Amino acid sequence: MHTRGLSSFPAVVLAAALVGLLLVPFVALVASSSIEDWRAGVAHPMFAPALRLSAWTSISSVLVILLAGTPLAWWIATSRSRIARIVEVLVELPIIVPPAVVGVALLQVFGRSGLLGDLGLGLAFTSAAVIVAQIVVAAPFFVQAAASAFREVDQDAVLVARSLGATREVAFLRVALPMASPGLITGASLAWARALGEFGATLLFAGNLTGVTQTLPLAVFSALEADVRLAVVFASVLAGVGVVLLLGLRGLPALIAGRSR
Repeated sequence: MHTRGLSSFPAVVLAAALVGLLLVPFVALVASSSIEDWRAGVAHPMFAPALRLSAWTSISSVLVILLAGTPLAWWIATSRSRIARIVEVLVELPIIVPPAVVGVALLQVFGRSGLLGDLGLGLAFTSAAVIVAQIVVAAPFFVQAAASAFREVDQDAVLVARSLGATREVAFLRVALPMASPGLITGASLAWARALGEFGATLLFAGNLTGVTQTLPLAVFSALEADVRLAVVFASVLAGVGVVLLLGLRGLPALIAGRSR
């Protein structure tokens, strides 16, 4: 008997139920707001500052992650040392640890009475704290994806570039980086999405100060306490940004890979 996929009725029902559980809440989110609600939400004084803060802090954090995470991912992917494997595990730790724990940990480092706070390097409850929190929770997603992409790079091509006189840095920039670019874009998109949606660590470490540390996820939290319809509009905007990032995540790497052929 030849079967294709999960053709049994219980499996199909369970799969359909899971898809429904994943999608129906977002459909309900969009359907539960009217044009008037959107106009009121966009015009609300809390919306624009939160959107601007989310945009520039998430972009800033992703830029830092790209600059620092790319060489780290290359080292993890190409090194055979035990230290590299340990570092790889430690970098993934923020994925496993709850964001609230990350926020408390950052307070112990950058708070007024933290390890660096006593040295005058306290960042808690500032806009810089938002960026730091986003970097900590989002960087592992980029490093994971980038290391996987670098592992797929043809090392013989890198060796050929070196044999033709290219330095290690030039061979990395001209050979390895372009070959791994689809995976790097995927990782950057994941990191950006995670930074944009960061809530727990930001709330505990940076606070929820309007115009200073209140990102759009925190604005959703604040709006929910006063007006559910306002929170729905804010949440819908975040969901819309997520859809755009998802489409880019799916389409852009394939487009770049197709052009490189």
